[in-house]
Amino acid sequence: MPEDPVADLHLSRSGHVALIEIDRPPNNHLTLSLVVAIAETLERLDGEADCRAIVLAARGRHFCAGADLVNRAPDAAVPRDERTGHTLYTEAHRLVRTQKPLVAAVQGAAIGAGLGLAVIADFRVTCREARFSANFTRLGFHPGFGLSATLPALIGRQRATLLFYTGRRIDGEEAVAIGLADVLAPAAAVRDTALASACARRCGAASPRR
Repeated sequence: MPEDPVADLHLSRSGHVALIEIDRPPNNHLTLSLVVAIAETLERLDGEADCRAIVLAARGRHFCAGADLVNRAPDAAVPRDERTGHTLYTEAHRLVRTQKPLVAAVQGAAIGAGLGLAVIADFRVTCREARFSANFTRLGFHPGFGLSATLPALIGRQRATLLFYTGRRIDGEEAVAIGLADVLAPAAAVRDTALASACARRCGAASPRR
């Protein structure tokens, strides 16, 4: 049943699996406050023994079409809190600390920071209709969200370099082929497939993620 909606984020549970859903239509762009909310939710779930795995999903057409570059400081490449100096990317570092197995359900666009968010997960379930892109160079700045480290580790240096330099979009089928995603499912079944993966014994065990 639904639990604790926080701004643009919703948390629910099914047995030992928690479902975190981004809900910021139409494109689920990331904001600094949304990243903080995700980080705080993951940190809270880390402290709950009855939560053994987490699915990160999004409502609507897209998983996350990148950072909200409209609402940012004029001299900042990414959203920044002018009071603390914290940026979306410094707060995003908190996401990799979660100790629970994390499965991302990528049903649509995962672009820029959205790609970074998907790659933070341990596993990714996607569909042919999904689109993945590291489009940072097209926008004129260095790849963020830790992707310069996480993407090569996942798909290899040469493939990652090609995606960084070209910024081209690949679909879900190609993402699975190069190791960027793990499971290809029908578009309507991406979330259910991710939940089933999280419920599987290898993800549902009580052992720590890292």
